[in-house]
Amino acid sequence: MKLFKKITAFALAASLMFCTAAANASGEVPVKDNIKVEKIEFKNPDFIRGMDVSSVISLEKAGVRFKNADGETEDIFKLLSDGGVNYIRVRVWNDPYDGNGKGYGGGNNDLEAAAEIGRRAAENGMKLLVDFHYSDFWADPSKQKAPKEWSELSLSEKEVKLYDYTLDSLNYLKSKGADIGMVQIGNETNNGIAGEFEQNNMAKLFSAGSKAVREFDKNALVAMHFTNPEKTGMVKYLADFLNKYKVDYDVYATSYYPYWHGSLENLTSVLSYVSNTYGKYVMVAETSYANTLADTDGHGNTVSEWNNNTGSDLKWEFSVQGQADEVHDVMAAVNDVTGGKGLGVFYWEGAWITVGDISGKSGSAYTAQYNKNKALWEKYGCGWASSFSGEYDPDDAGKYYGGSAVDNQAFFGADGKVLPSLNVFKNVLIGSLTDDYILGDVNGDGKVNINDATEIQRYTAKMRKFTDLQMISADFNRDGKVNINDATAIQVYISRS
Repeated sequence: MKLFKKITAFALAASLMFCTAAANASGEVPVKDNIKVEKIEFKNPDFIRGMDVSSVISLEKAGVRFKNADGETEDIFKLLSDGGVNYIRVRVWNDPYDGNGKGYGGGNNDLEAAAEIGRRAAENGMKLLVDFHYSDFWADPSKQKAPKEWSELSLSEKEVKLYDYTLDSLNYLKSKGADIGMVQIGNETNNGIAGEFEQNNMAKLFSAGSKAVREFDKNALVAMHFTNPEKTGMVKYLADFLNKYKVDYDVYATSYYPYWHGSLENLTSVLSYVSNTYGKYVMVAETSYANTLADTDGHGNTVSEWNNNTGSDLKWEFSVQGQADEVHDVMAAVNDVTGGKGLGVFYWEGAWITVGDISGKSGSAYTAQYNKNKALWEKYGCGWASSFSGEYDPDDAGKYYGGSAVDNQAFFGADGKVLPSLNVFKNVLIGSLTDDYILGDVNGDGKVNINDATEIQRYTAKMRKFTDLQMISADFNRDGKVNINDATAIQVYISRS
């Protein structure tokens, strides 16, 4: 059996060895041929390894196609599931369109876009976190503007509206096939929500949203989402505020971007305060990291050679390996929260690649490609903001609209081909190339025999549910799927042993 473990380790290593050239003037992503990831002993067996891909529908409408390691076009939700992602997060804006029906951009994430994302996530075995912004466009600590339709409502009217909108939206998403496991009541609501900025008013809206989720599904988790975890006093203030006003919720969620939000040690510490003091689950709702400093779409990036690329808390290189390392370490930091209340981590917009690669182009060729990209951003809303957003957000999006600011932080290259770093979501369960994991040992008895083939047959007949590790073990032919072919492959292996 030791020999078998070595053979399967080699096979898995080989499956991860797909390379491109190092970053250069053409903007190609540096890819090492073997991503190494240490196993994490998760305290929570259902630890969330999630990803936000809210922009993906608009990207596909603009012609973007995602590809597997062999360069073959494949459904991105299958690629994510095969890579180990078990939860999808999607933002929802009330009405991200101007008076002429032109989208504000950022994915034009209305309820219909969220429904398609939720359906496709469920079809690939992934639950959905619904991120209600309660706004018509981006909501964050500096922006918490009420939806256009709600702008003249009183607080009491807004409470009713928010409750009804939340409940109706969740029921609609469920009717379209989404498997909703968690709901966010607002996005980065440090200072306000839906145009309300007083503590008492905010608490009433939080509570209205929470009430709607409880009415929808008593098993769905209610999350409150904030940011600035680097400010210990801020985290304590926000958690204490929720307790003071008796807001009903399950999960304290924070954003964590290492170029802004301090050390991982501090992240674990502040989240432990919330879990220890109030018994809440805690998680990171957003994180990301650049796999290169190169740009591929002609719109400036959040992390580049000139922006957010230095600092004592940036412990990882800007490479595909570095991207995997950051995700691993953020998961480990949340897992280290005292009391076992670390619920999981979501990566933010891990598929927001360019709609047209400008790498290596200059002069008229660059201008031509940039103009094509700009037209797609405007038509399909696949840039961070379109010019039409100026109607709603004239001081920011209306001035600085354009493409993706995170194309160099995706798990896909500019050509749509998956990067090896995506495997971090799977390999945190087993470590790089295996530890005690044996390919084919589905029942975990240390052997590969007919019992394992039988377990796979029962799974395909929907008589069994598999854990994440069982799914990895059961994919005996390494094609990213678990089906009768794997049972057959095990039987052939046994006959030849």
